[in-house]
Amino acid sequence: MAPHAHDHDDMSRHDHGATPRHDHGACVKDALARADALCNDRGVRLTPQRARVLELVWSSHKPRGAYAILEDMSADGKRVAPLTVYRALDFLLEQGLIHRIESQNAFVGCPDPGTAHMGQFLVCTCCGEATELTDPRIAATIAESAAAQGFAIQRQTVEVSGICPACRDH
Repeated sequence: MAPHAHDHDDMSRHDHGATPRHDHGACVKDALARADALCNDRGVRLTPQRARVLELVWSSHKPRGAYAILEDMSADGKRVAPLTVYRALDFLLEQGLIHRIESQNAFVGCPDPGTAHMGQFLVCTCCGEATELTDPRIAATIAESAAAQGFAIQRQTVEVSGICPACRDH
């Protein structure tokens, strides 16, 4: 299993900064390097603007909305049109570099972009962080149940709302 964005083995919880070994700067740098390599392998361009949007998505383990990303890009001193951000997000989604958290209309970085998988997320209603699960049993169960109903799945995103361990401990 690929390293998770939160850099520890238990993918069902996050660190909230409590794990001293988590270096978020390295986390972002690693995500950008993986994205660049993946795009090169696929023959698509990770332009500087697309890379900046990806960096801003990864700037937090909380889902980031398009307008928050746009504000951050504008703070860089360059005027950026909303359509530019949306196009970059669409590209990143198509390449599997990010996931959309549907309930928040926001985006999180994918810790394993080289492997095709369905999005499954634990979303903390207290702190807002989203932790990605990659459990093929969940995706398979949904696919089997949908097929039994004659339903053809085009995209599958599972979001579970609750309280993460770090928030429960406070």
